[in-house]
Amino acid sequence: MPNPFAGRAAPGDRFDPRLLAPMMLGAILNPVNSSIIAVALVPIGIALGAPASETAWLVSALYLATAIGQPLAGRFVDIYGPRRLFLIGAALTVLAGVVGTVAPDIWVLVAARVVLGFGTCAGYPAAMSLIRRESDRTGVASPAGVLTILSITTQTIAVVGPTLGGLLIGVGGWRSTLAVNIVLGVACLVLGWLYLPSQEPDTTPSADTPGVDSAGILLFAVTLIALLLFLMTPALSLSWLPVLAIGAGVAFAWWELRHPDPFIDVRVLAGNIPLLATYARMFTASVVSYCFIYGFTQWLEQGRGLNPATAGLVLLPTFAVGILVTALTGRRPQVRGKLIAGAVAQIVCCALLFVLGGSSPVWLLLIVVIVLGIPQGLVNLANQNALYHQARPDKIGASAGLLRTFMYLGAMVASSATGFFYGRKATTTGLHHLAWFVIALAAVFLALTLLDRGLAGVGTDEAGMRGTPTAQTTPAAAPGRQIARGTAGRQEL
Repeated sequence: MPNPFAGRAAPGDRFDPRLLAPMMLGAILNPVNSSIIAVALVPIGIALGAPASETAWLVSALYLATAIGQPLAGRFVDIYGPRRLFLIGAALTVLAGVVGTVAPDIWVLVAARVVLGFGTCAGYPAAMSLIRRESDRTGVASPAGVLTILSITTQTIAVVGPTLGGLLIGVGGWRSTLAVNIVLGVACLVLGWLYLPSQEPDTTPSADTPGVDSAGILLFAVTLIALLLFLMTPALSLSWLPVLAIGAGVAFAWWELRHPDPFIDVRVLAGNIPLLATYARMFTASVVSYCFIYGFTQWLEQGRGLNPATAGLVLLPTFAVGILVTALTGRRPQVRGKLIAGAVAQIVCCALLFVLGGSSPVWLLLIVVIVLGIPQGLVNLANQNALYHQARPDKIGASAGLLRTFMYLGAMVASSATGFFYGRKATTTGLHHLAWFVIALAAVFLALTLLDRGLAGVGTDEAGMRGTPTAQTTPAAAPGRQIARGTAGRQEL
């Protein structure tokens, strides 16, 4: 049956508004499933007779699948186009929802979360690819408004995810937190089929295009799995895991340098220092952010003595301020000032941890979480904008996927650091030790921003071309159109 919307002409000078609904819904699939599970772990463990050590895999399984699947889905988006991958991801999400809803034991549920992780990977790279294509079509080099909407959407889900999970459990039990993916996945299938553009000729591999780099994908997966497994449960007995990760990583780089169509073009990536710096900033900022999400929240309950419901309410201003800051600053595509302000705010927030104690008043806790909301609203959006300008247009999907991979690596490091500094219980002493760790990383984040002079050219009125000798045409561009890309001193990617 033909799609009646596929051939409809979109406005020639502005972003096609019909793309917003599927883009936003696809982009929230991963964050909603990352946050909604937090309130379901205890009832799942009780219902299935699983200890905390086993229910923890429901979180880890999604992170592992997502960290690997994001660049993989992004690569396939670059090759086959966003529509096809978006629909496949939606179908996998529905499948995971069905399996999770009827899962008879914890390990079937873990398998469903793995499928869910891969299914939810396509939404964000597909959205970034669609934004780039619309930019090429309309000639608007910096669609800051659309990027802001995407960022606010994913941040909003961080607010409503646990609340939504609690409501679903109250109405239909813990299985409803998995069943909701059936509804979301079907909605993505319908919206994607109706409104996403049909396959374009320039995204269809030609007959002489090399096949998918299966060996590269396998080595990349082994590298990440070994690294993430060690980060989740660091122990001397598992010291062989980082050795395996290093060996697989070296083999991956060696193979990618020789493959005619590599999964990740290591040679080109190594030449794009600004993009590598953006990945490093995302990693360091994510470690700090997730240390607060995991460590500070745990301290509120065990060190400060708040119950889980009250601790959740105390954290709400963080997300509210983050959304407000994003809304106020998002339409300005420049990123350097946002990153500097975000790094300074992180340092201030980390320093405030040293004045907290077991009897700290609520108003002092609120000051900490309000300050924390400032970098939450600035950093992710700024890094997203930087990547949009620094990545090569025909590689935007894979580049966006890698950005998410570095974010999840940061989450894993934060989880391990929290466990290391707290031990058996989240004490105030442990919180202060954790504060030294995060303040050092926030300082690294600030240094990476101040030393990167190329950031001054990202999102300028000259379409990001300040300091760039010439604009370059790309395979993804419309015929005859010059696409403004990159930042000062940037290399191709």
